[in-house]
Amino acid sequence: MGDLEQFDDPVLAYDRLSQTYRELARRREPYLIAVEREILERVPAASKSLLDIGAGNGSRASRIASQAGISRIVLVEPSEKMIGQTSNGAETWRTRAEALGARSSDEKFDVITCLWNVLGHIRGTAHRTKALGAAHSLLSDRGKLFLDVTHRYNVRSYGLVPTALRLLHDFLVRREENGDVVACWNIGESRIGTYGHVFAHREIMHLALTCGLKVEERVVIDYENGQVRRNAFQGNLLYVLRRRL
Repeated sequence: MGDLEQFDDPVLAYDRLSQTYRELARRREPYLIAVEREILERVPAASKSLLDIGAGNGSRASRIASQAGISRIVLVEPSEKMIGQTSNGAETWRTRAEALGARSSDEKFDVITCLWNVLGHIRGTAHRTKALGAAHSLLSDRGKLFLDVTHRYNVRSYGLVPTALRLLHDFLVRREENGDVVACWNIGESRIGTYGHVFAHREIMHLALTCGLKVEERVVIDYENGQVRRNAFQGNLLYVLRRRL
């Protein structure tokens, strides 16, 4: 395997990944299909609009909207090269998730998605709070926000011993940076890396509370095969969030 090509800015990393994004998605197809399935089972009845934060090439939002009978789609995607691959004519807001609150819009969305650990590519709790707070402000009163994050204590992905050591470290040393990692993708003979963050359940609960959201449901999905699991240690975490009314 070739040397690691490191990007400090995740948006630049996704610019670099844009040409192989479909192949990356194909590798994780069972998991991604499962996430979409679980979302479609929970989309509020008569939903008319969908906002996808960190939308990539727009294909995911298009599939969800089509199957849910949603007519309006807005894609939030800061990577110019990823936006260049969209083919469904959806409206695109080229902005970072953490800067979404600065955008002037009175529109409310019935469904908001922020998937495949997009929140984990936002550096620092303050900026992650801004992103989730902006999503809260754009969510309709009866709408749902679907947030999918990489679980810091996923034994299935990391193994028993590394996960146990991570748990012990987090218990002894409580710091914001505990979940910071280098996110890496293998692309042919090369590797691309950038900033990433993996989450504990308590971290998401705190973020939701801070941003005026409540966790309606948490679904654990096996990252390898897409099966829904009962134990949080067996997968990544899909949250169904609603506004606190």
